[in-house]
Amino acid sequence: MTGLTPKMPLLDVRSLRVAYGGVVAVADVDVSVAEGEVFGLIGPNGAGKTSMIDALTGYQAPSGGSVNFDGRDITNMRAHRRARLGLARTFQSVELFDDLTVDENLLVASERAGVMLALRDLFLPARAPDRTNVDWAIDVCDLGGVVDRYPSEISHGQRKLVGVGRALAQKPRLVLMDEPAAGLDTDESLALGQRLRSLPDEHGVTVFLVDHDMSLVLAVCDRLMVLDFGHAIAQGSPAEIREDPRVLEAYLGSHGTPVATTAAGSGS
Repeated sequence: MTGLTPKMPLLDVRSLRVAYGGVVAVADVDVSVAEGEVFGLIGPNGAGKTSMIDALTGYQAPSGGSVNFDGRDITNMRAHRRARLGLARTFQSVELFDDLTVDENLLVASERAGVMLALRDLFLPARAPDRTNVDWAIDVCDLGGVVDRYPSEISHGQRKLVGVGRALAQKPRLVLMDEPAAGLDTDESLALGQRLRSLPDEHGVTVFLVDHDMSLVLAVCDRLMVLDFGHAIAQGSPAEIREDPRVLEAYLGSHGTPVATTAAGSGS
């Protein structure tokens, strides 16, 4: 329509390159993620998926290209500063404090370190913690029944949800999830998918999902990108990705079997 300005993507990545010595893990990739969508990143083992998430969240300096978040260049910004802007992540391994309860794990994650917070703790050491975001994350992840337990006392699936909850306790605008369904059974993966789908629809949190569970990714994502040896070989809707011959070739070395019936092993 005449006179309307196209909406700026929440995450806009141009020519992103990640190299380790002479090995290129991500090769000049462009991707944009709109606010309010679930975007998926898939690819065979060694495709560069985790390297890409590391570069987007500040855990790995890119070798080239640019990363913009909400119109701001964050290419060289440290991870904790990106988190303060509303960019959160989960990790493949469940990074929990085993000597803290589930509730305490989320409370720790919800505290964004900074000068003002440090001064407040210095002069008001007895202040009660702000539980607003923690209680919200507990509700979204359905962790109410295990908040007083320690990580060693809950199931693997619940531990994975606590990892998701820790990211959500920061009340991010965009959360990047690295293999959140790894090790989950079918029912747990289905329940996780329903929660991921609810994040943008009901809670205003945009999702960037990396996972090897093809059924999960194809079911919950609005759009996907496929990496193969660091190169983006396809982008599109789940229906388009299912039938793309380049994707079938990357996963199977053939053109005869739909991607939805396959599941790659662990590793990124």
